[in-house]
Amino acid sequence: MELIEKTAERNVVYRGKILSVRNDVVLLPNGRTSRREIVEHNGGSCVLAVKDGKILFVKQYRYAMGEVLYEIPAGKLEKGEDPKATAIRELEEECGLKAQNIELLYVSYPTPGYSEEKIYIYRCTSFTEGQIHLDDNEFLTGEWIEAEKVREMMKSGTIRDGKTLIALLHYFAEREAEKE
Repeated sequence: MELIEKTAERNVVYRGKILSVRNDVVLLPNGRTSRREIVEHNGGSCVLAVKDGKILFVKQYRYAMGEVLYEIPAGKLEKGEDPKATAIRELEEECGLKAQNIELLYVSYPTPGYSEEKIYIYRCTSFTEGQIHLDDNEFLTGEWIEAEKVREMMKSGTIRDGKTLIALLHYFAEREAEKE
């Protein structure tokens, strides 16, 4: 069975600074039509930074969730920006670290049911000191946390951010594989 839906009409209903919303008409595989509400977003990059058995986090209040979250350093892609460049930029802006090596682990689709957003998840294990320079409307703190404490934070539900959990699950899975 064919699974592809084809765009019949593209209707932008809102354009904002960081996202836009569409209400498209699609042609379904069975020949009928339906509507799809889609959030357009440039996406983002994040970095799992690891040093001496510790993992770097930023603590930041997230208005949409109404709470302070532990996340790995991350930021949104500027239009046309290379995701790797975004990851490198955000690591220095938020935590004052200049990446010496950086590798792509995953490309994640956080909410594919209604958003085009992609999150590029990188790892960095070598860096030099740089300069923190947060945006005027950005308030966060960086914190290095021992890997075993991070594992406990995951189990207790203290860490809830999706991109962070994906990166951490990868990290701990690799560590387990190395033991075998």
